[in-house]
Amino acid sequence: MPKISLAAETLALQALGWLVGNEDLLPVFLGASGASEADLRSRAADPEFLGSVLDFLMMDDAWVISFCDAQGFSYESPMQARMSLPGGAQVNWT
Repeated sequence: MPKISLAAETLALQALGWLVGNEDLLPVFLGASGASEADLRSRAADPEFLGSVLDFLMMDDAWVISFCDAQGFSYESPMQARMSLPGGAQVNWT
């Protein structure tokens, strides 16, 4: 099992916090992921769940830009963090 980057987990936790604070986007995430508000609390330390948060965030460039601008990250940061979490290895389709 590859070592999980603490920086990746920290960024993903910040993304989760940003998402929870976004009253328009949070219901979209909950609906898309099937997660409940209780899951947000109980699974916040789960690297696989944090990966799903970043997967969701990266579905829309506007969300990435808004999150990164709010947190002071480069726009590549969520993708780089995602690659360090379980299931984040890039897939080669060839």
